[in-house]
Amino acid sequence: MENSHFFAMMSRMKYISRWGLMNNTNTENISEHSLQTAMFAHLLVLIHNRDSENKLNAERAALLGMYHDATEIITGDMPTPVKYYNPDIISSYKKVEHIAGEKLVSMLPEEIRAEFSDIILLENKDDEELLKYIKAADKLSALVKCIEEMRMGNDEFKKAGEATEKALKNMEMPEVNEFIERFLPSFSLTLDEISG
Repeated sequence: MENSHFFAMMSRMKYISRWGLMNNTNTENISEHSLQTAMFAHLLVLIHNRDSENKLNAERAALLGMYHDATEIITGDMPTPVKYYNPDIISSYKKVEHIAGEKLVSMLPEEIRAEFSDIILLENKDDEELLKYIKAADKLSALVKCIEEMRMGNDEFKKAGEATEKALKNMEMPEVNEFIERFLPSFSLTLDEISG
């Protein structure tokens, strides 16, 4: 049986810091962010399923959320203002991400590569409807980070928080609106206030 380096590589997610251009009071890595994104994506799809006859796979959403930034183990976390600066950079970075994803998948035993290729390279057309929930969960996680930094008196995250909030509103997703209304306010509270 051949050795596979895939999960040893995945464990390195904890070494990739997010928000590289920002002054952070608490450094966040992509492992932490990916877990939060997975949890939020799962919830958003559950809310969708409660209110819709078109049922989606919440567990699949959580799985996609878990791996949504896996390629950053190789590419690093490119700051949003750079990543989306212009169409050429966006296109080039997507190619780099795809190559990084292929590299990660190649580290798996051949007999399970296809399943992980669907997860990491997002090649499964059946997942297209779930991807908007992953994107929303990703943005919600970013907004939570901004709220937490602002709670610590770090105004560095004020504009990022405002921009992220605006992007979430522009998604016009009732599931996101419910999350913001029901779950987001608690992130501004202290532990004593939460556990009451």
